[in-house]
Amino acid sequence: MVRVLSAVFLVYSSLVNSSQDPTAPLGWQKPDSTESRNKKVQQPLPKLQSIVCLNHDKCQAVLSGNVVIVGESVNGFKVSRIEPQMVTLSRGNKQWKLEFFTLDIKY
Repeated sequence: MVRVLSAVFLVYSSLVNSSQDPTAPLGWQKPDSTESRNKKVQQPLPKLQSIVCLNHDKCQAVLSGNVVIVGESVNGFKVSRIEPQMVTLSRGNKQWKLEFFTLDIKY
């Protein structure tokens, strides 16, 4: 009976020790990985690189390397409007207006 109990204890202790990192600090436990799966990753606001308009009605924009027209999406942001100097993006009920740097610098 004692041999059976010692054999069970030996197997159990080897299983427990193999699941722990021998280089980890005493009392350290591996963090729960379920938190990282539930996090929503917010995409950054696209960068306005270029606007090309054939006439005022037909404009295209380059946002973060992607050529887009009105109605398309980039990084989860919908292109609501493209004007010769500005692009309007929306996500949910929020809007962002991306403009070029103005050259009206006064010294």
